[in-house]
Amino acid sequence: MTQTNPANGEAERETRQRIARHLQELHRLHLALAEESRGLKRFTTEGEARAEIDLAAEMLEQYLLASGAFLENMRGRFEARLPLLRRGEPAFGGRPEQSPEHGAFWLAFSRLCAVLRRAERRAEG
Repeated sequence: MTQTNPANGEAERETRQRIARHLQELHRLHLALAEESRGLKRFTTEGEARAEIDLAAEMLEQYLLASGAFLENMRGRFEARLPLLRRGEPAFGGRPEQSPEHGAFWLAFSRLCAVLRRAERRAEG
């Protein structure tokens, strides 16, 4: 948990759980698409390789477009929030007792920045 306020901690925990459920559903959808893709080989074995080629290309193009659009939207959303997030830095003032909280904040902020850079590279690739 990153929050010291119990109410915020509960809200953070609930948010993590909701996101985890969405990611589980996304994983199930990935498995369903993988199963569909395995079924495409029947077109080739039945002498219709062109159908498998077309369907595979369409599936991959649509997936890349949808996931790329989502990733770009999320990247833009959080990059726009970086200045506000940065202002949430805990006070440090050179007091050693606040140093762990200060360091943890910058570690988390750096992690978000690194993930946003990876998302940008993926979107460009």
